[in-house]
Order: sequence, then structure tokens, then C-alpha cells
Amino acid sequence: MHSDLPEPELRRYRSSQKDPEDFDSFWASTLEESRGFDLALQVVPAESPLTAIDVYDVTFGGYLGQPVKGWLRVPAGAAGPLPTVVQYVGYGGGRGRAEESLLWAASGYAHFQMDTRGQGSVWSAGATADVAGTGPQVPGFMTRGIESRETYYYRRLFTDAARAVDAARAMDAVDASRIAVLGTSQGGGMALAVSALVPDIQAVIAYVPFLCDFPRATVITDHELYREISRYLAVHREKFDQVQETLSYFDGVNFARRGVAPARFSAALMDLTCPPSTVFGAYNAYGGPKSITVWPHNGHEGGEIDDDLRTLRALPELLGA
Repeated sequence: MHSDLPEPELRRYRSSQKDPEDFDSFWASTLEESRGFDLALQVVPAESPLTAIDVYDVTFGGYLGQPVKGWLRVPAGAAGPLPTVVQYVGYGGGRGRAEESLLWAASGYAHFQMDTRGQGSVWSAGATADVAGTGPQVPGFMTRGIESRETYYYRRLFTDAARAVDAARAMDAVDASRIAVLGTSQGGGMALAVSALVPDIQAVIAYVPFLCDFPRATVITDHELYREISRYLAVHREKFDQVQETLSYFDGVNFARRGVAPARFSAALMDLTCPPSTVFGAYNAYGGPKSITVWPHNGHEGGEIDDDLRTLRALPELLGA
């Protein structure tokens, strides 16, 4: 059922999320520090029975140079450089197997799928550790290091995501001037973060994005995954203001305000994980050209293959492919 605002109100909705005065300097210094480490890029052919797509096992230096894994998939024998889709993964998942997620390479693109540090054991396998320590947290990742913007888990993950674009641009198969970032749920939130952190990308694709409009998301739904934050605050009552301040540096709304590349969003009106008003909070704030697809009878699965097919039809114009 629909449990959020009607669509006309969603299109008028504006998030109450505050924009920290030092948001830009915080992220500029974070990226500068991590870019001071060697990218340490390794691209090694992966063993696979695939014959129409070549797959490479990639390692690159993410946050503070810490190693992050990924898969690069390209059409077999492609000379390159190719227009490229850099993809980020949903919550709990990792980069998966070499033989998964073949749509983009099968459509003629280079496809770089970044692993998700510390995740990859819920529905899709991962291979990257999150080496940072943490204080008390609710099981999961939403409250890992949440007492400070410096220690919060998503500082590391969003930096990895920005460095993944750096890594892609250093690959022979990739046309550095034709890159789209794409993701669903957590991956969509990461794509929005990259829209601000790497503003010279060519397109942003955010399906039912997670990590948006925390002030509303944490009180409008009792569904995981925002529930992790509420569970933490139910015990650490005195840290409410501290947590809200931390989250303001990682909110997709604040990243969206800085996005300039053409962006395509999707929202599902029966989504309890990422309520549609939180998606529209980011969409309505987005600073560049934008469009949104609304799925009235879907939950957090969103449009699935139909979202991807719409993106496939749009990418030639977005990337000049």
C-alpha cells in the first residue's frame, strides 16, 4: 500500500536537512588526503568460462589508500577506450561473481563494479575488508563510527566510490571523458555522493536511492535499514544531536544540491525501505538536469530491469556513445 505522501505532494516536498557550513571543505580535505596515496591500480584477467565478455579482477587504493576490489567487464576483444558505467552495490552486497551483472558489458560499455568494504555477505559476495575500528554500534553498517564525521563508515565508503572513478579513468579500456555512475538503493546513494565529489562525470543514475533525507527517513519508517539508527538512538539517547550532525555530512540531499551532471532517478511509491519522500527530498534538491521515474505499485525493488532498460536507451545521448 501507499504509506507516504501522494505523488503531487512528493513533487513539491523539500527536505529539512541542513547544509553544514564546512561540508565542502570537509569532503575536499577527505579526498585530498586519500588522493595523496598511490592509486596502486591492478587489473588482472579473471578466470571465467565467459566467451563474449572479458572480465578483469581489479584492485585500487580507496580511502587512505586501503585496497578495494572490483570487477571490470568489457565486450570480448574490445579495443577501447569505451564509454563506461561505474556501478555501486546495494546494502549488504559485494561485487558478486565475475559472471554476474553482465548487462552493461553486453550492451557495449565498459562496466566497472566496485566492491563494498566490509559488506558482501547478505545477498552478494564481497572481497574487501573495512579495516577501521569502531565504537559501539547496532549490527549492520549504519551506525559504525556514527559519533563523528571523521570515523563514520560512509566517509570511507563514499571516498572509495570517488576513487573508483579515478581508478576507472586510469584503465586502458575506459574513455575517461564518458563515465556514468549508477547504483540501486545504497548504490544509488553512493552515485549521488559521487555526483558532488567528482562533478565532471557525464551522468548519474540513482535507482530508489538510500541514504537520503535522514531527518525524515529515520522517523517515517520502522523498516530496516534506517531502523538501525533509531535503535542506536533508543539506547544512546543523549547522542541525538551528535548523530544528526554526523549524518548531515553524508546525506544524499546535501550531495544532490551540488550535483551538476544529468541525473536519472527512480522512486517506488510502496517502498518501505527508502520511502519515496526521501528519494524526492534528494531529487527535488538536485542541482543539475534531472528526471525521475515513479513506480506506483512497487516496493524497494523499484523498476529492476525496466529501470535498466530506460537507462540503456538514455545512455547513448548522455555519454555520446
